[in-house]
Parts: sequence; C-alpha cells; structure tokens
Amino acid sequence: MIFTVGNGKGGVGKSTCALQLALGLAIEGSRVWLIDGDRQLTVLNAITARADTGRQMIAASAYAEGKVLRTQVNEQRENYDHVVIDAGGRDSTALRGALAVSDAVLIPFRPRSFDTWALADIAALVEEARAERDIRAFAFLNMADSQGSDNKEAAEAIADYPGIQLLDVRVGDRKAFANASGNGLHVEEMEKRDQKACLEIERLRNALFDAMSVSY
Repeated sequence: MIFTVGNGKGGVGKSTCALQLALGLAIEGSRVWLIDGDRQLTVLNAITARADTGRQMIAASAYAEGKVLRTQVNEQRENYDHVVIDAGGRDSTALRGALAVSDAVLIPFRPRSFDTWALADIAALVEEARAERDIRAFAFLNMADSQGSDNKEAAEAIADYPGIQLLDVRVGDRKAFANASGNGLHVEEMEKRDQKACLEIERLRNALFDAMSVSY
C-alpha cells in the first residue's frame, strides 16, 4: 500500500506518525520505503540518526518537488510492500504529488479549533486528487488530550467532511514518540518502552489497514 501522512497545517505530528508507522512495518518484516516530501527533511534526518544506533535500516528518500516524487514512486513502487510518504505542512507540490500516487491519505489533526478548521483545506485537496485516483482519506486525533471536551468536538467536526473517515483511534501527546523519533527509533525499540505509546501506534496501524480492507 502507498499512503501519505498529510495535512495542510503544520505542527500536527505528521513526520512522527509517518516515521513510527514506517519503522513499525519494517520491523515486522515488510519492505518499506519512507519518503520525505518536506523541505525540512525531518524524517530523513531521523533515518540518518538511526544509522548510528546499529538498528535495521529502511529505504528512505527525499523529494520536495511533486513531479519528481510522483515519477519516482511510479517507477519504484513495485520494489516495496509499502510506501509511506511524509508530506510537508502546507499546500505544496510534494503534497499534491503524493496524493496523486497514494492509495490512502492519513490525516492527523489536533483537538483544537484551528486544527479542525484546517480540515477544509486537506479535504479540498483530496477531492482534487480523486479526479485522477481513487484515494481513501482517513483522519485521526493526534496529540490528543486525556480528558476534556476537545476530543469529542474535534471528532464531531469530521462529520462536515463526508469524504474523510474518522478512525476510532487516538494517539496521545507523549514524550516517548518525540524521544524515539528523534533518534530514528520506533517506540518499541526504546530501552525504556512506554507501553501506552506502543499500543497507540499499533492501534493506529491496525485501524488504517482494517479500514483499507473494507470496500466502500
């Protein structure tokens, strides 16, 4: 499967989610290609840091230009079981190119009003991409609060976008994700494992693949 982790708004945890999902799939034995479509190169720098840990490496590339990203994915996709694309936090050519070649887009958003409003932008981009490709769109609450009404209100906001399916999973705002990703590691690989973080990223992966297995 080819999927993009994308949102037109920055600071919602796209790079962390893309890295954690890609590494998790690779650890389980899949051939994974992780693509950094953000000029900040957050994901690629994390994979570079991973080389110093002695852990199993995964294929990683950076394509900030949408045309190049699209061409490279179309040419090399058959070499991998999964392609995970981290698209930049704005309406970029890389994000548009990624959507044009993806089977699904995974949209992390934070339970805050400005983040839920930003769903309109990514929803519009997904609809444009659907003119070329039958792409599925899934959103999930990232950096979610442990309590309060924000989570409920954010989930209700998804109802305004029938082209996006809300996954029944929440990923918390945990230091374990930042600490692991900064070292190019999956949360499962940390010496001091945060069991809740491990379970949340596993649930996210399972929810995505389960949703993709259902026809619509």
